[in-house]
Amino acid sequence: MNIKDLNAYELIQEADLSDIKSKGYLLKHKKSGARVLLMENDDENKVFTIGFRTPPSDSTGVPHIMEHSVLCGSKNFPVKDPFVELVKGSLNTFLNAMTYPDKTVYPVASCNDKDFQNLMHVYMDAVFYPNIYQHDEIFRQEGWSYKLEDAAEKLEYNGVVYNEMKGAFSSPEGVLDRVILNSLFPDTSYANESGGDPEVIPELTYEQFLDFHRKYYHPSNSYIYLYGDMDMAEKLEWLDKEYLSTFDKDKVDSEIQYQKPFDKVIEVEQEYSISSEESEEDNTYLSYNKVIGTSLDEKLYLAFQILDYALLSAPGAPLKKALMDAEIGKDIMGSYDNGIYQPIFSVIAKNANVEQKEKFIQVIEDTLRDIVNNGMDKKALAAGINYHEFRFREADFGNYPKGLMYGLQLFDSWLYDETKPFIHMQAIPTFEFLKGQLDTDYFENLIQKWLLDNTHGSIVVIKPEQGRTARMDKELDEKLQTYKASLSDEDIQNLVERTKQLVEYQESEDLKEDMEKIPVLGRDDISKEIAPIYNEEIKVGDVQMVHHNVETNGIGYVTLMFDLSEVEEKQLPYLGLLQAVLGIIDTTHYEYGELFNEINVHTGGIGTSLELYPDVRHVKEKAFRATFEIKGKALYPKMDVLFKMMREILMESKLDDEKRLKEILSMTKSRLQMGFLSSGHTTAALRALSYASPLSKFKDDTDGIGYYEVVKDIEEHFTEKKDELIANLQKLARQIFRTDNMMVSYTSSTEGLDVVKKEIENLVSGEAALNAGTTREEAKCVLHCKKRNEGFKTSSKVQYVARVGNFIDGGAEYDGALQILKVILSYDYLWQNVRVKGGAYGCMSNFNRLGEGYLISYRDPNLERTMEVYEGVVDYLKNFMVDERDMNKYIIGTMSNIDRPMNPAAKGDRSMNLYMNHVSAEMIRKERADILNAQQEDIRKLAKVLEAMLAAKQICVIGSEEKIEAQKEMFDEVRTLF
Repeated sequence: MNIKDLNAYELIQEADLSDIKSKGYLLKHKKSGARVLLMENDDENKVFTIGFRTPPSDSTGVPHIMEHSVLCGSKNFPVKDPFVELVKGSLNTFLNAMTYPDKTVYPVASCNDKDFQNLMHVYMDAVFYPNIYQHDEIFRQEGWSYKLEDAAEKLEYNGVVYNEMKGAFSSPEGVLDRVILNSLFPDTSYANESGGDPEVIPELTYEQFLDFHRKYYHPSNSYIYLYGDMDMAEKLEWLDKEYLSTFDKDKVDSEIQYQKPFDKVIEVEQEYSISSEESEEDNTYLSYNKVIGTSLDEKLYLAFQILDYALLSAPGAPLKKALMDAEIGKDIMGSYDNGIYQPIFSVIAKNANVEQKEKFIQVIEDTLRDIVNNGMDKKALAAGINYHEFRFREADFGNYPKGLMYGLQLFDSWLYDETKPFIHMQAIPTFEFLKGQLDTDYFENLIQKWLLDNTHGSIVVIKPEQGRTARMDKELDEKLQTYKASLSDEDIQNLVERTKQLVEYQESEDLKEDMEKIPVLGRDDISKEIAPIYNEEIKVGDVQMVHHNVETNGIGYVTLMFDLSEVEEKQLPYLGLLQAVLGIIDTTHYEYGELFNEINVHTGGIGTSLELYPDVRHVKEKAFRATFEIKGKALYPKMDVLFKMMREILMESKLDDEKRLKEILSMTKSRLQMGFLSSGHTTAALRALSYASPLSKFKDDTDGIGYYEVVKDIEEHFTEKKDELIANLQKLARQIFRTDNMMVSYTSSTEGLDVVKKEIENLVSGEAALNAGTTREEAKCVLHCKKRNEGFKTSSKVQYVARVGNFIDGGAEYDGALQILKVILSYDYLWQNVRVKGGAYGCMSNFNRLGEGYLISYRDPNLERTMEVYEGVVDYLKNFMVDERDMNKYIIGTMSNIDRPMNPAAKGDRSMNLYMNHVSAEMIRKERADILNAQQEDIRKLAKVLEAMLAAKQICVIGSEEKIEAQKEMFDEVRTLF
């Protein structure tokens, strides 16, 4: 049946979305008023999203708590956690829910038709018929509740969202983003924190929470999106019959209000917390923020992405350079946030001081005036346009399905004007328009109008306050204990009973018949075939090339790989710095800003990385190979430019530029700190693994805490250390970038081969040659690991708790069933004990062929309790017992992680990884068979693996200084991270 023949829907608009090879349809469900948008194409990775406009009226975080809570059971799927059951038992390629400042969205994706239908069913039921009305425990678990296990204990708050937002509010960048948004829109819902302010969350009552659902979670306020290769008419009929037809149209007042522009720029100051040992000097954030029209202006929407690149984001961009030259802050960042109704352009100086505020504003405005008067750098604008157009055409979103990302972008217009859902999907004409403006004063006029003359702006200053977290925690504790003291014995006993009741609810078993309502695929729904491996060895002169023959739509993906086995251990942090410096420092023929623009005018970009490839044939010897890699992508006719620019970066970089080196050191230190606060779980796991793993020690020394400590030391003592730094960088570049030390990985169709062979030959001989080969020295890189068991103190209110070990060292062996164990632990044992009962935002586990395993928690209010949970995993596995249906579910969930759809670049990267790691197709087939044939006794046998892993007793924790100090006997070393 054709969608035009469906009586339940009105077809409002059709659109030819040839730019993204799709056909678009906008419909309205007649009875319920639901808005529906279809994007029909041949993408097998199908996407379904249902979203709602959810403007918050306060900062209690009710949209965020609701997002968590509706996924905790519904009418047709009455188990406590259908979301987790789906993660465990579906072939999803994406499954999540997200709260934004003005909307809440529930997207799912899958390549399997049956699975896709199941996911749609569970999500539709969740949003319209959640169990929140029957069980206030859901609100108390996911939102907030009083926790009092015994009348003699202290009263506390707990709750998953409450603890998540305590973590989010511990990050200065998180505080800054929130204050910028709130400051610019004081008369609209953007003045409130949709995620929830931890100080305000406990003001939310259960009844207010239910009222929010009653008001906003109605089809009349919904946005339903379907994308991919499917029978759209069938899906629409199902939506109508099963859900939408049971609702009548309702008038839901959820319009996102327009903020009337200010008469003058306002200024706001706010404190953020640093640890008691951190300095308040050079720790302030200064930000200059302007509101840029609305996201319904498709030209402005894209033009400011180009301006963000040309003015601020690209290395050497004029605003960034002017602020660095004026020594305002040590890291200049910025953003153009166009995911809200009125987009925001921000310039941010990190590691600055309050007294620099006026100079900060003056430098920005003087620089902008100078650009308006003398004209933009046309090369920078052209590079910005090409950079964004290349990405739009390539549609490479890494692990995220492109249909998901298109859907989120549709909301940038659809949410604010339901007649304009497709404007950002038809971007090629807009790019052409912007190219046509390069020889006019179009961009200069935008700067004048929106940045210089625009009074709708704010200057936001985020100042450090030593020990603010400790002070606020003390104040909260006093408030809670004062409240407890005001209660009668009966009231206190009631709180104890309520706490006990919540735990009983969390520990209660779901009824078997309810669990069986959650749809599950069978093992026979899974292909026994492995994904193809595309590796063909080709010799180009003396250079080894591995070609991955994949259809890439005319783009070639090139990686030059240089062996690092000759690099000494003490040089590793300098190797990390060499990787950080190359590409953003002057070269013989280009200033670093010009270099970046030259690259982006002609190619899809160039980047560098350090990669580690363990040899799975020799895991007991812990053998691995490390490489310095420079990666680039370009259309075949531009391959000559790509290679020319890669050679320029490797051979012509001015590694003795002291001023630029100091700037890069400061920026690197700043970015590492930001990463540690947002990804403390992976940082802690890597650090703990480095106590016994040479591979992890290498990574920690080049990208982790070990690297950070060296970067910090050089940056703080630059005058004394700069000569040693320069000498090390120059020595490493000479040592590494040699033709006899190089191999090439290349992903393209056959048609793209000849041009690359020619360019490799040029790199080996002729004017464009790299360093000539020299006699290879004996491999020197012997890594010395030392067990430390560290606690790193930060200003955070939550912890990242890692427990790791090598189970092969402990006498156990790798088994494919460990991939299933990851799912079982992450979404059953750890989920139940660390997240549901413990209130942590996240928990994960991992086990690899090298014998390395870890258990980690994310934004966790606990420390000692979480360590006890980790200790209990062996007993859990010894007693592991599930029926065949549950076992199937775990296996399906495991395979959904393995069988991810891949874009051409990912197919090439995967193939090269297998080649470098010496993983054969037979090994992958065996692991796949291990997984597909696993029974519960195979999982019970893994208790030995976890026993061996835990016996290593390797731990690392990053988190609250008070919590770590209170548990310091747990650690060999305790120190402040920053």
